[in-house]
Amino acid sequence: MKAYIVGGAVRDELLGLPVKDRDWVVVGATPEEMVAKGFKPVGKDFPVFLHPTTKEEYALARTERKSGRGYKGFTVHAAPDVTLEDDLRRRDLTINAIAKDESGKLIDPFNGQEDLRQGVLRHVSEAFAEDPVRILRVARFAARFGFSTNRNTLRLMRKMVESGETDHLVAERVWQEFSKGLMEEHPERMFQVLESAGLKLVPKPKTRLGGSLPVRFALLAWSLEEKEVEALCKRLRAPNEVRELAMLASAYREQLKHAKKPEELLDVLKRTDAFRRPERFAQLLEVARFSTPKADFTRLEKARAAAAAVDAGALAAGGSGKDIARRVDAARLEAIRSAS
Repeated sequence: MKAYIVGGAVRDELLGLPVKDRDWVVVGATPEEMVAKGFKPVGKDFPVFLHPTTKEEYALARTERKSGRGYKGFTVHAAPDVTLEDDLRRRDLTINAIAKDESGKLIDPFNGQEDLRQGVLRHVSEAFAEDPVRILRVARFAARFGFSTNRNTLRLMRKMVESGETDHLVAERVWQEFSKGLMEEHPERMFQVLESAGLKLVPKPKTRLGGSLPVRFALLAWSLEEKEVEALCKRLRAPNEVRELAMLASAYREQLKHAKKPEELLDVLKRTDAFRRPERFAQLLEVARFSTPKADFTRLEKARAAAAAVDAGALAAGGSGKDIARRVDAARLEAIRSAS
């Protein structure tokens, strides 16, 4: 029985990047032998175990055979006779198919080190085409490392799209890869790769992407109509926090840009729930600034600060219903006028 560090940990170490998690592959062992050594089984679809001390993941070497559509359409074979090279061959990219043994020796049967030096994303084998999520992974790695995509790999990805394999992408997996790519150093590279592959999942950004994940996603939605944003969020299963900011950006982009009078400013603040959700309103202004860098949004910040200082609780004393709302609005409007 032999254990090897594989995948991202080896790749990142070779690139001089911090290694966060280490994954191991075990050759020549059975599940019973792993349990006997104190490993805890945790894998559902294939044999994966947690080390009794380090809690790192150890997976038995395996091969995969396509048996259906999508990323779950595989038959897994894990047995002591599966070699390390067999296991590495099923991986997506050569840069992720490098292993390191316990002595530090590198095993690189598909020349991943050379592709790392050249900055190239290249598929390991034609089996790449069996999992449509791999297109998104290539796009994400392009965004992370700024690497180029091998011409043959790009050709293969186009064939996958044309054949309808990507029609079976699962929304949760799409969001997992897309959201990671959106937060990488070169997110624009992800969109370039997806466009080159012919995979039309999301609109291309029309401005530089920056900020938190909700802010970056809202920048994609800035120029879209509300129905389009709703459909996009539903298709990607975007989390509520992301969806809410994107919907606000789409719905109120014009008012954010053009509100100047105290009445207009208060109306925008109320409609965007700026008093109850000040952090989200700050994110909304961040989206507006990225999208319209020449516009001045300080008037909205000043208006919100002035209006938020009004003691709504004191005004509510002795009043009821609509009367309280009128009092609070009037006081906030006067505060905005005074701050202008």
